[in-house]
Amino acid sequence: MASSLTKDAADPGNPTVGGKTFFGHPRGLATLFMTEMWERFSYYGMRALLVLYLLSGGPDAGKDSQGGGLGMDEAGATAIYSVYVALVYLLAMPGGWIGDRVWGPRKTVTVAASIIMAGHLCLAVPGEAMFFVGLALVALGSGLLKANISTMVGHLYDGPDDPRRDGGFTVFYMGINIGAFAAPLVIGTVGEEYNWHLGFALAAVGMAIGLISFLIGTRHLSPRSSVVPTPLTVEERNSWLRKGLTWLAIAAVFYTIVVASGHWTLNWALIPITVAGLIIPAGVLFRIKRDKELSAVEQRKMNGYIWFFVAAAVFWMIFDQGGSTMSTFAENKTTDDVFGIHFSTTWFQSVNPLWVMALAPVFSWMWLSLARRNREPNTTVKFAMALVLIGASFFIFVIPMGIAEKGPVTPAWLISIYMVQTIGELCLSPVGLSVTTKMAPAKYASQMMGVWFLAVTAGDCTTGLLSIAEVDLSGRGIIALQAGLAVLAGIAVWLYRKRIAELADAS
Repeated sequence: MASSLTKDAADPGNPTVGGKTFFGHPRGLATLFMTEMWERFSYYGMRALLVLYLLSGGPDAGKDSQGGGLGMDEAGATAIYSVYVALVYLLAMPGGWIGDRVWGPRKTVTVAASIIMAGHLCLAVPGEAMFFVGLALVALGSGLLKANISTMVGHLYDGPDDPRRDGGFTVFYMGINIGAFAAPLVIGTVGEEYNWHLGFALAAVGMAIGLISFLIGTRHLSPRSSVVPTPLTVEERNSWLRKGLTWLAIAAVFYTIVVASGHWTLNWALIPITVAGLIIPAGVLFRIKRDKELSAVEQRKMNGYIWFFVAAAVFWMIFDQGGSTMSTFAENKTTDDVFGIHFSTTWFQSVNPLWVMALAPVFSWMWLSLARRNREPNTTVKFAMALVLIGASFFIFVIPMGIAEKGPVTPAWLISIYMVQTIGELCLSPVGLSVTTKMAPAKYASQMMGVWFLAVTAGDCTTGLLSIAEVDLSGRGIIALQAGLAVLAGIAVWLYRKRIAELADAS
């Protein structure tokens, strides 16, 4: 297991007040590790089924296809998938706000896990209405959980300069990938091969285990995790309640009119979300940057952070198509057996976390080895490398897409593409979580973790809008175009690396 993917290795000294450790880290990390692992098990299991379920069923379903799907076309399925993933990360921002100002991180995670479990149970009930209710609940719960559980990892350490901090986030990140690896093999196989709704029910069981693990282990968490850092005053609470109810009433009246007039289509829900997913991240960054209460140092750090945010958005725009564009390619144009052994299409969704677990220790050793010689790339260079690699993965993807015009291709192509994407992910994602906690203004501690996840929202909303506009994302031309844009963005970040590093290290 990787100890660190950044410059600071974990220091075994002074691991925790209680004396007992989890791989040299505070014992509370084990609680958060298990909770996140099971939450990711439920999330990635359901996500592995999502596009395949949307495509299954309907009058055009194949003879071997299960019933119970929604029988959608590829563009519609990709749009729903992209908007759903975007919504999960979009809601991380208000989730962080609730943790900062209403419930505190610990209570917020407890409520979130319960909502996620309820959402998966709704998905286990047949019917289109329950399906979308379930998606909404899972998105809401995941948004509440994500920013707050990451914040609690930070609470386990003695400030941003604790040398164990980056290593702790790396261990935590491995928990994510263990859950993500197992989920498609278990939930995906049951859902795709036997019964879609039984697969969704297994996701609910996974989240239930995660919730129980969290409740049992809360005594090992930092007391800070129960504190509301900046609680709302009575006046603020009433003001937010009035605003929320007002906007809810406006939306209810508007959509009632749309439905009653016979103009309702799914795009009336999808388009506002995708547009909001692009406007809100820009607005949030602008609002934080313009906050006059921030010190000059915090202002400079925010300037540097914006570069990291844009780079991450471009990266996730391509990376998350592993569950949509690449998943449909796997289903329709890739052979589903190796040495005569059949496997489910969902198994491809386990390839990325498997590569992470295989390569993370290698990267940890490599970064530490380079650091000893003072040659480890800084965070900015790692981000540039990630963009070039994600672009290269789609340039590679163009090749099997051409070969598939003559017949199904070997799974080795997708496995290789996922490997390149994983190397890029290891350059960006673990250090992204850590750099966010280091560069976050004190006033916006949990909320800045939500801002980091908004980069995923911006990337996926771009994909969603393209799908809604019926752009053929499975076309070789659009794949090559995305690859080229990512590589150019990586080169731009590299060219300005010294300036970005100066802003990030402002003091």
